[in-house]
Amino acid sequence: MIVGYARVSTKDQNLDRQIDMLVDYGVDIRNIYKEKMTGTNIERHELNRMIDELKADDVVVIADLTRVSRSTKDLLMIVDKIKEKGAKIKSIKDTWLDTTSENPYNDFLLTVMAGMSQLERDLISARTKEGLTSAKARGREGGRPNKRNEKAEIVKTLYNQGHKITEIVKATNLSRSTIYRIINNDT
Repeated sequence: MIVGYARVSTKDQNLDRQIDMLVDYGVDIRNIYKEKMTGTNIERHELNRMIDELKADDVVVIADLTRVSRSTKDLLMIVDKIKEKGAKIKSIKDTWLDTTSENPYNDFLLTVMAGMSQLERDLISARTKEGLTSAKARGREGGRPNKRNEKAEIVKTLYNQGHKITEIVKATNLSRSTIYRIINNDT
C-alpha cells in the first residue's frame, strides 16, 4: 500500500499543497497522515501512528525531506524505523530519497543530503544569532516594542494631574498592574 505523510509546523499553516502533491502522485487521500507540529519534535502522534501501522512492502511518500524531520539524526532514525517495518520511503521533490529500489547509492545520498540540510539550518541559525548580536551592539533590541516604556511619561503625567487609575487605563490601554508599576517605579 502507498501511504502519505504531510506536515506543517504550525496550526495556522496549510497542508493543501502537500496533500495535492501526494494525491497527484497516486496516494489515496484516505491514506494520508496529516500533522500540524514542528519537525524538531520527534514525538509526533501521526508520524508515530503511521510508522506503527506500516506493513512490509508499504511505501511512505512525502512531499519533501523536511516534512519528515528537521535534523539529520532524527531523519535517519525515522527512515530506519520505516525500514525495520519492511517498508520503503520516497520523496517527491527530493528524488534522491527513494529506498524503493535496492540501489546502495540511495542510503549514501540520504546520509549526505540529510547532513547538507542540517548544515543549511545550522548556518541560518548562526547567521541569525550573529545579526542579533550585531544589532544589539548598535543599540537595537529585537522583539516587540515595550508599551510600558513608551507610555511611562504619559502615565506619570496623567497620574500627577489627578486622573483616576481607570481613566489612565482607558487612555493608555495599559493594564492596572502596569500603571501601578510605572507609578511606583518598579521594573
